[in-house]
Amino acid sequence: MNRSYLFVPADSERKMKKAADVGADALILDLEDSVSPDSRPAARELSRDYLVDGEGVWVRVNPIGSEDAAADLEAVMPSAPTGIVLPKSRGADDITRLAAMLDTLERTHGIEAGRTCILPICTETPDALFALGSYAGSSPRLAAMSWGAEDLSAAVGASAKRDDSGNWLPPYELARSLCLFGAAAAEVAAIDTVYTDYRDEKGLADYASNARRDGFSGMLAIHPEQVDVINRAFVPTTSELERAKRIVALFAENPGAGTLGMDGEMIDRPHLVQAERILQLANRLAAL
Repeated sequence: MNRSYLFVPADSERKMKKAADVGADALILDLEDSVSPDSRPAARELSRDYLVDGEGVWVRVNPIGSEDAAADLEAVMPSAPTGIVLPKSRGADDITRLAAMLDTLERTHGIEAGRTCILPICTETPDALFALGSYAGSSPRLAAMSWGAEDLSAAVGASAKRDDSGNWLPPYELARSLCLFGAAAAEVAAIDTVYTDYRDEKGLADYASNARRDGFSGMLAIHPEQVDVINRAFVPTTSELERAKRIVALFAENPGAGTLGMDGEMIDRPHLVQAERILQLANRLAAL
């Protein structure tokens, strides 16, 4: 369970080296939006070399079905990235297709079967919004789901995404909510999208706090200075840890139960999944 995922342009060796020291829970080497087509061959080589010594490093490839996606995967998979971030994902079919490609590449390069995770960005095309319920059961590789507004707003011809107070306008709030619910249905972590004004620390802190309140497990970041703010926002509180421990213990005492009562509230499997994620994050932070 990661709190912060920092995008790093894969064509900048300097930025990649710097990113390793900023404290992000995960890095995403970006071969898509931040790299021009002409620069991608060199960026793939840099990514492959960087991954050799990288832990918790993901790669954002180009959209599934594109020639660039196949070339991206061929280049980076020998170095066994933690996972693949899939942009412009249109639903379960894209996950299944990517998973099959990863199956082949893991066998080819002697990587443990199923090791490579998938994190789709699920709302970048209008049709993708109607498939957010399809991700449940699509692949054991599915580790988390995130969303984005930039490509979506361009697709519909919007002139703005946020109101004068910085809040998402209704179409994008809908996309955000559907991603959250889709991730919950798939029993994976929901990762909120980037906060683009990296100079606005208070705005970022408020946004990250609200994301955690709403049920997101982490956030994407576009600048190293955002990482610490995001990490702090997603640290579990003492009361949350105590509640999570009680939920896990309750289900352990009642194996096979689908729904249980606790403190006058009905607790079911999604509560258990979230409780386990909270405890996993707390254990990981304690080990740092």
